[in-house]
Amino acid sequence: MRNEKITPLYERLSRDDELQGESNSISNQKQMLEDFARRNGLPNPTHFTDDGISGTRFDRPGFLAMMEEVEAGRVEAIVIKDMSRLGRDYLKVGQVMEILRQRGVRLIAINDGVDSLKGDDDFTPFRNIMNEFYARDTSRKIRSVFKSKGMSGKHLTGTVIYGYLWDEKREHWLVDEEAAAVVRHIFALAMEGYGPYQIATKLSEEKIEMPAVHLARYGEGVNKNKAFADIYRWSASTVVEILKKQEYLGHTVNFKTRKHFKDKKSHYVDESEWTIFENTHEAIIDQETFDNVQRVRGNARRYPDGFGEAYPLTGLMYCADCGGKMYVHRTYNGKRVPQYTCGQYGKYPIGSLCPTQHRIKAEAVLTLIADMLRTIAEYSRNDRAEFIRTVQETQAAQQTADISKKRKRLAAAQKRAGELERLICKIYEDNALGKLPDARYEALDAQYAKEQDALNAEIVELEKAVTGYEQSQKSAEKFIALIDKYENFDTLTNTMLNEFVEKILVHERARKGSQDTTQEIEIYFNFLGRYIPPSLQPVPLTPEEQEELQKKEERKDRLHQNYLKRKASGAQKRYEDKIKAKKKAEMDAKKALIRAEDMKKGVFSTIGQLPKEEPRKGSIAASAAV
Repeated sequence: MRNEKITPLYERLSRDDELQGESNSISNQKQMLEDFARRNGLPNPTHFTDDGISGTRFDRPGFLAMMEEVEAGRVEAIVIKDMSRLGRDYLKVGQVMEILRQRGVRLIAINDGVDSLKGDDDFTPFRNIMNEFYARDTSRKIRSVFKSKGMSGKHLTGTVIYGYLWDEKREHWLVDEEAAAVVRHIFALAMEGYGPYQIATKLSEEKIEMPAVHLARYGEGVNKNKAFADIYRWSASTVVEILKKQEYLGHTVNFKTRKHFKDKKSHYVDESEWTIFENTHEAIIDQETFDNVQRVRGNARRYPDGFGEAYPLTGLMYCADCGGKMYVHRTYNGKRVPQYTCGQYGKYPIGSLCPTQHRIKAEAVLTLIADMLRTIAEYSRNDRAEFIRTVQETQAAQQTADISKKRKRLAAAQKRAGELERLICKIYEDNALGKLPDARYEALDAQYAKEQDALNAEIVELEKAVTGYEQSQKSAEKFIALIDKYENFDTLTNTMLNEFVEKILVHERARKGSQDTTQEIEIYFNFLGRYIPPSLQPVPLTPEEQEELQKKEERKDRLHQNYLKRKASGAQKRYEDKIKAKKKAEMDAKKALIRAEDMKKGVFSTIGQLPKEEPRKGSIAASAAV
């Protein structure tokens, strides 16, 4: 009877094996395996080959095709040159050998003297371990070479990023002015408050080639041989990658990824493990713009608010009491008045995370910022030396207080981290000696480990802040250069706000429910921190002014008490009911006018305006219906 089974002759060659010479070549392996199969009368010898693929991987096409034949029961025996051809992961190789044993498939490794028909070879597991060790050692040597190259400040990748091109020797990056202009445009849009999706949409509308297409025109990039359906289709993820690349500052950033010798896949590592070499090529983006963009992107997103607009202060406003972000709302009382309220106040249950809304009109904040910038600009131009002196005094006072708190907290965190280390060692010893039950030990160990991780993260941030304070001071000169950049501050653009303002803290009004009251606003500027020019510093009130202010407050108290009395007697409700209809009619007319304007702009549509469609019938597959 004719034997229909086959004898797979499996050959594999990796790039590392090529270094050992012709003996490991695919042609040499094929000749050896064919001769062996012919001499031993093995039926239907069939080649399965993987060329240029590491033995640490088991998704090799040739190997998978061979194992499919094994699973189908069509294999008599498998012949390989040596066990390392099957793979260099001793656990996986062991699993494969067990599968072959269960399927009754004979395994022959010629050079290692392995033949499963003759029984188990006790040395085979050790041989498999040594094969894996070879792969591990080779990987370690390659990493060492890359480490040496990377630590010299050279680019570890042959792929250049969008905005640059290689020089003739492919050793240095040169600015590609066409692409660099687009990169600057992207950063400028981010400074104006555009999000990544909005920037991508704008670039697509402007018919700007996406990075992969542009690089392909110069024979660069991983997609240089790819056909693109739409060469102008920018994605938000591409914009995000561009906005966070430190390479645009002129730096070389190495060791952002790491490969494991088994899966050969790149894994991103934490930014703290990167190695950055500064000023290795020409910069496209300056440091101030880059830092501002990172800060803007880290703030609250600028979502449209129902009127189709996003307010420029969003992302800069914070509640002074709870620290929560403040969000814009447009009063819908017939007027478009943007007001900011604390986001924490509105979270359920209302008022539990922050007691009051801290409501403030956006226009009031913008006016205050413009007035302060105008005053600062005038002060710095009239008496620059005095301005710098007052700024430095303000900085010193703020930073000394702030850094003192951070240093104290850092010392306390480091002390607690040391205590936790001793506690963990103590409970481990107690558990090992039988003094502490396993369940209790596991609970304490998990609790201490969680606290330890949180402390370590906090210590890193505090050390970074303290080091940053000791190494560099906020610069008044940089702020002056920013002031000199603009002629006037009559109109504050998104870019100007993001360049000048770091954050704004809003306090609650001195008297809630009163239009004639005070409300403290703290404005923190980039490079300066909180700074109030002398001309805007609060002036002590004279005795006459204090007396006048007290009379006003007493009058407000009397009016409020009268209101409470009218409310208790029902007179207030009767008055409100009397004028309610008239006020409602006026309000409805104003709302209808605003609604008509918004519908004309296409901000939203009513259901009645949507095109009518016939109901569509769905169908269910017979198998699913059963």
